[in-house]
Amino acid sequence: MDGTILVATAGQGVLRSNDDGATWARIPLEQDVEFDATVRCLAVHPEQPHVVFAGADIGLARSDDAGVTWSRVPSPFDDHQVWSIAVDPNDPDCLLVGTGAPARAVMYRTTDGGSTWARMSPEIPEHCAGVSKPRILTVTWDEFDGKSAWFGIEEGGLWRTRDRGDTWERIDGTPKTLPHGVTGSDVHCVVVLEGPPKTLVCLVVNAIFVSTDDGESWTRTDTRKTWGIYYTRLVARIPGTSSLLLGIGDGTPGTETRIFRSDDLAITWQQSTFDVAANSTVWAFGVHAFDPDLVFAGTKYGHLFRSTDGGRTFTKEWREFPEVTDVAWTPHVAPAAPASH
Repeated sequence: MDGTILVATAGQGVLRSNDDGATWARIPLEQDVEFDATVRCLAVHPEQPHVVFAGADIGLARSDDAGVTWSRVPSPFDDHQVWSIAVDPNDPDCLLVGTGAPARAVMYRTTDGGSTWARMSPEIPEHCAGVSKPRILTVTWDEFDGKSAWFGIEEGGLWRTRDRGDTWERIDGTPKTLPHGVTGSDVHCVVVLEGPPKTLVCLVVNAIFVSTDDGESWTRTDTRKTWGIYYTRLVARIPGTSSLLLGIGDGTPGTETRIFRSDDLAITWQQSTFDVAANSTVWAFGVHAFDPDLVFAGTKYGHLFRSTDGGRTFTKEWREFPEVTDVAWTPHVAPAAPASH
């Protein structure tokens, strides 16, 4: 594989490999992002594969060399933990960024590549019952209608905009009975599939919700009843398709995990296989449109797996990591940096 693999961690910044996983390097010294930083999320620019954004404990960071050097993007949320980033694939200068614990959970938007920022209208409570302080775990643009976006909070529900972020509405939990709404405020992940029909998939802690009418009504799959394992952590679209990968586990951090793939808009699922049992719940998928069959999966406690068949089978990489928070890869090969640690 020609490109760069990036693994974000809670405590060792972002580790990278530019030789197909044979060797790994830490962030060099004298960067805005420390080599031992907490980094919660990664996003590769959709048109410039050398540009990578990271949600770090210093705020939003940007690398222009596929993860070797990092600079902070000045913003109102400097020194606040960024938990989620979404770059609009139709307008990459437009980003949505979600913050959270230990800082206040707030959604921000830029329409000029980060030169200026606006705080979005939802006022999220400072505390919640489930995780003490909320965090915006997931945010995504609806690239198919060009105007909608979604974000979800642990804990604080599912939110939608129809006007590119000018106004937002919370759509979960009203009414409380299915099939009308998403029940459960602990939202982990949301994705949009082109279809047809266009399909929304929203994960809460113990269930999968699917909507084919743009969020007006939802059907629920109870993961514990379906698979005997409940912690519904993440879902990712295979780029350029309407296929999905689903990651669930037996808790956080968990001791058991499973990955499933769906090719029919989340109606049926086929379980993937591992060559080695994972040590904890799968926490992140890394995919890129350059090669939709290449998938990386990172577990909470540091295993990294690779698939070359679109997530149907996974093999474990030799390197193990500190706590994994996100995984990405880009077809741009990062330059070598001098050893500094």
